Amino acid sequence: MRGPRPTQVRDWLLRATMHGHLPDDIAMSDLDTLRARALQAARQAYAPYSRLRVGAALRSAAGGVYTGCNVENASYTLGNCAERAAIAAAVQAEGAGFRLAAIAVTAFDAAGDVLPISPCGGCRQALVEFGEDATVSFRQPDGQWLEVTAGALLPHRFSFPER
Repeated sequence: MRGPRPTQVRDWLLRATMHGHLPDDIAMSDLDTLRARALQAARQAYAPYSRLRVGAALRSAAGGVYTGCNVENASYTLGNCAERAAIAAAVQAEGAGFRLAAIAVTAFDAAGDVLPISPCGGCRQALVEFGEDATVSFRQPDGQWLEVTAGALLPHRFSFPER
């Protein structure tokens, strides 16, 4: 993986989240802030089976920031994805009018190495439901971040027919 070495990312993550929050003196762009919050959320993941920790942080159209992490279950299909956990937190806080503006998703393994993980199909459907034009940011195999719209991730999504 080119870009920052996994150990550099792991060390930054540990420093940034040592006390459960990012240092106040870090000035970052909106997507950088969401990426950092996604890393924080991934640290909280419950992933005893896959050891794949995933975190997501989103910004709503109203300006709220919400995070989520994956929560696994011994009955694998009962687990929850980080993206949908963040969306659930946003809907709970803002109500049915919640609209997604941007989301960052990151993942790392048990050793703390960053992994290139994009949202799964179910999460892509949920992202489009709340913001077809929302920016979705996730890691590529070379370690760089990619930004696309939610609609571009799922061009042939499910929708109810017009009545």
